[in-house]
Amino acid sequence: MKIIETGIKDLIVIEATVFGDERGYFYETFNTKSWKEKIGNLPDFVQDNESMSHAGVLRGLHFQKPPHSQGKLVRVVQGSVLDVAVDLRKNSETYGKHFKIELSGENKLQLFVPKGFAHGFLTLEDNTIFSYKCTNFYNKESEGGLLWNDKDLGIDWKNNDPILSEKDKYYKSFITFESPFI
Repeated sequence: MKIIETGIKDLIVIEATVFGDERGYFYETFNTKSWKEKIGNLPDFVQDNESMSHAGVLRGLHFQKPPHSQGKLVRVVQGSVLDVAVDLRKNSETYGKHFKIELSGENKLQLFVPKGFAHGFLTLEDNTIFSYKCTNFYNKESEGGLLWNDKDLGIDWKNNDPILSEKDKYYKSFITFESPFI
């Protein structure tokens, strides 16, 4: 397992060691011992989620407010996404900055998104399966989000007309957002 820094504190890309041969491949998607050795602080994952989306679906930018905030370890099982995390920690040097990366079933990269970030992804292929481990349980009352195409965030999704849920169409802009994260 290789750790790749993103330029935003605590937000990291994880490149797994993949063992492949004529039969297919094998790799560990998560290993407590390896995580402790390479990263140190071990998140307490309590819930696993999976979604399937068609090409052009954008889910996000979502977060859970404290005390129900979530860290997430995200990956793509099948297909590909443009994955985005936005730093919402008020005391962070990178507050309001975003990081984006293509995650795919082929490249097998994972992104650890710590608490205090908004997260979203745009599916690039039909039948994309997205999987994520969470450090806290989902709590509907703590649900929050930012407008996916907010000009102040400046995220180039490379798609100006994604398929959105009703709630994702009407989240607040960053400039009017009061962050609950320190």
